[in-house]
Amino acid sequence: MISAAEIKFVKSLSQKKYRDSSGLFVAEGEKLVSEALASSFKVENVYRKEEIGEDKMGRISSLSSPSPVLATIHIPEDLSDGKLPGKGLFLALDSIRDPGNLGTILRIADWFGIDAVYASADTVDVFNPKVVQATMGAIFRVKFHYADIPELCKNAVSMGGRVYGTFLDGENMYGEALDCGNNAPSVIVIGNEANGISARVASLVTERLYIPPYPQDIPGSESLNAAIATAITVAEFRRRRQD
Repeated sequence: MISAAEIKFVKSLSQKKYRDSSGLFVAEGEKLVSEALASSFKVENVYRKEEIGEDKMGRISSLSSPSPVLATIHIPEDLSDGKLPGKGLFLALDSIRDPGNLGTILRIADWFGIDAVYASADTVDVFNPKVVQATMGAIFRVKFHYADIPELCKNAVSMGGRVYGTFLDGENMYGEALDCGNNAPSVIVIGNEANGISARVASLVTERLYIPPYPQDIPGSESLNAAIATAITVAEFRRRRQD
């Protein structure tokens, strides 16, 4: 069973201030909860509709149609560990604000084996219920940290690595040599949905790339969605590693 106080508490976890104070977040659905139970994350409680009833499940759920199962899970303690390893391919998120975009980017990072994802402090909370739902379980596999992105970029360069970013005045990505991080860190910066990569971070990018449209001489959409641009860019880096 579940008490009225517990219902109120679980429901409160939809707000960041209560996630921060309790150190817990929520995952809903059979897939997400099973992924959580199989991961290194510590699961606090699991609530099943068949045990607490449909009405109470609806009261603790943040979904329009409550799922059969919901879990409260401990937030990892190393979330602010922004240390960059000596080699690998990494994503640096510069003020990603849309929960769906962040969730999708984590799915992309999971699919393409990104070594870690780093996000600026003003990026949307990774444990926002909409983000967690959009990851489809990737949140339990991808290494994610909040970090000072300019410092991260500086560290990558100081370690002999490269920092990549996409710009409208960049070089055609498909004609450029891309370092996949085999011997030093390679960081791919993903900019804000509305404003792109911030000026401070842009000044630290060592390789300015451009994702060309097709056909190149016919104007089309002004830009790509942040998550779509991430998928295209990361796929090309991984394709180079496989060649």
